Amino acid sequence: MEITLELIVFIILALFISVNAVLAVTTKRILRAATYLLFVLFGTAGIYFQLNYSFLGAVQLLIYAGGITVLYVFSILLTSSEGDKASDLKGYKLVAGLIATVVSLGICLWVMLRHDFLPQHFEHGELNVQEIGHALMSADKYGYVLPFEVISVLLLACIVGGILIARKR
Repeated sequence: MEITLELIVFIILALFISVNAVLAVTTKRILRAATYLLFVLFGTAGIYFQLNYSFLGAVQLLIYAGGITVLYVFSILLTSSEGDKASDLKGYKLVAGLIATVVSLGICLWVMLRHDFLPQHFEHGELNVQEIGHALMSADKYGYVLPFEVISVLLLACIVGGILIARKR
């Protein structure tokens, strides 16, 4: 295997994403967890840009890193009291979490090692924006209109729930 600049950048981005993901799930402060999640989303956008998928990288930055993270932060600030910390896991909850983690890791490793994910006909580059638009807005079997609508309803429910919780306080 030849060490190239692309490989070095990928390794740096992968380490950046991994460290911030671990920090996001292990920190006790909720706002810090949202900040680490933002860094994970930035790193993922960096990998998209490295693969020359500029449309996906821009969507990652605008929608997820921009919009979703701001929504998380506002909902955290609206619903939590100042200095809110996560509670310590005790007893069976810690054991159940560790068992679920090990089982999930085992399933992921089993799927990754059993299947060959690299297609033989992969062409490096980017799709035409018109093709992406038709794929996103089509309502056929492989279209994404229904998932977008379901996610928008879910986010609307989260916003309304956050506002109702904040009004009760």
